Amino acid sequence: MVDPKMRKIYFQFYQETYRSSGIDRKTKELIAIAASLATHCKGCLEGHIKKALKYGATKEELSETIAITMGVSAAAMVDLTDIAAESLRIRHFDTTTAPPEPREVSPEE
Repeated sequence: MVDPKMRKIYFQFYQETYRSSGIDRKTKELIAIAASLATHCKGCLEGHIKKALKYGATKEELSETIAITMGVSAAAMVDLTDIAAESLRIRHFDTTTAPPEPREVSPEE
């Protein structure tokens, strides 16, 4: 469904990111595995695991890459929920309590 012109631009960009640089190809593939996990791209993940192995990644390096990605993902969830709790003034595990929300007073009070 992607316009062929856009697909060509994407592919040129993608190829450019894999040109020789200060980061070796195995490391680029490990980074791509982390990005694939973070973006939920199954095809990307499988392709980058195969390439990482081709370029010499060990099972320990793959495992550590996955563990680091899990840690960052978990940190993102903690961060998002902390921000939401602050915004909503929710403090489930804090010994101090949030100031009560202002409420309307009925005429009977």
